[in-house]
Amino acid sequence: MSLPKLQIACDHNDLASALADIKAVGDVVDIIEAGTILLLQDGAEVVRCFRALYPDKLIVADPKCADAGGTVAKNLKEAGANFMTCICSATIPTMKAAAKEVDEVQVELYGDWTYDQAQAWLDAGIHQAIYHQSRDALLAGETWGEKDLTKVKKLVDMGFKVSVTGGLKVEILDLFKGVEVYTFIAGRGITQAEDPKQAAIDFQNKIKEIWG
Repeated sequence: MSLPKLQIACDHNDLASALADIKAVGDVVDIIEAGTILLLQDGAEVVRCFRALYPDKLIVADPKCADAGGTVAKNLKEAGANFMTCICSATIPTMKAAAKEVDEVQVELYGDWTYDQAQAWLDAGIHQAIYHQSRDALLAGETWGEKDLTKVKKLVDMGFKVSVTGGLKVEILDLFKGVEVYTFIAGRGITQAEDPKQAAIDFQNKIKEIWG
């Protein structure tokens, strides 16, 4: 079983604060994400800045694309992104158009998606999925538990590389012991820590403890 990657999610409101946080943890994390909010604020310039700072890192752009997949993906690829997200309600043609332009498309799982849809994504050549506890759901009192683990395991068994995100804390990683998670995506759990670099190190150490 391979070691899960650690991804920093930058859902900042402005590029300057995102860059400050990235500089603090960029050498510790494996993947850097230009988050949805930040992309809406500052566009592809976010990706260009991240790529300039870290030319050898994997960079994910998270527009949660629902349409114009080819155009959005082409623009983000040219800016320096490796992966791009599409929302699960996007059509298969949108996802396939995006997949022609970037290294890989990641399907963001929100709302009432089905395993039949998931199989259709696999059949279309889309092999990455992101399993969420959404920010709004967490604020409403949802917590990680067995129901989430069951869904993640099912997606892995189907053949997806599954990333997990949503209010992640180091201790939550224990829930996924024995599961081949592709990436753990942490945002505020790192960026809002008293010492963001140490928080990222703690995540990496926990990953090595469980999967090493």
